Amino acid sequence: MDVIKVSNVTKKFSKNLILDDISLNIEQGSIVGLIGPSGAGKSTLVKAIMGMEKVNSGNIEVLNAKVPNLKILSDIGYMAQSDALYEDLTGKENLEFFGKLFKLKKDELKKRIEYTSKLVNLENHLDKKVSAYSGGMKRRLSLSLSLIQDPTLLILDEPTVGIDPTLRLNIWKELHDLKLQGKSIVVTTHVMDEAAKCDKLALIRDGKIIATGTPDDLISEFNVSSIEEVFLKIGSDR
Repeated sequence: MDVIKVSNVTKKFSKNLILDDISLNIEQGSIVGLIGPSGAGKSTLVKAIMGMEKVNSGNIEVLNAKVPNLKILSDIGYMAQSDALYEDLTGKENLEFFGKLFKLKKDELKKRIEYTSKLVNLENHLDKKVSAYSGGMKRRLSLSLSLIQDPTLLILDEPTVGIDPTLRLNIWKELHDLKLQGKSIVVTTHVMDEAAKCDKLALIRDGKIIATGTPDDLISEFNVSSIEEVFLKIGSDR
């Protein structure tokens, strides 16, 4: 079953074409990576999928509902490229606030805070105000927030920027465990070893999807020896 269906989507800013007739289906229980050069349209596509960016033409369905649709937001965990945190609150207070927005009961909220904070190695920093967090800690808290309500679909825009390599490995292990539970994950990344961990990749350049497939399929299609070389190739003409 497809959890996301993007059909012939076009988005313009002024006269600039940001998304150019993009179509993409994402299956349940898979990790799909969106990769491409800066300015290729990845974040705009993610925002359009969330219903945060109005498209000029085409259709987007998420969890069998046409977006934008407030009813499905509780089933989606979203991590934006920019951290949206309440800096005057502690890490725990941020998690409690968003958990209550999703109407989590007290016991469930406590369990989710314990789980998500441990996943991102913040359990010992929850009582600190977010204003005292480093940039990497804020990214980790944002990832924790995206998981607070136990969503069925995760949409993560550059989730591991500023996070140390050891913790990145742990996070990716958990993402694969979540996939095995039937959850679906969309991630944009510039980290090529992360791209190689995805089940499927969509390569975006100049607002177009120029290729899709498993990492091995794309390595073969582009006649290179690594995903990094694929990335370098899509930054220039094939």
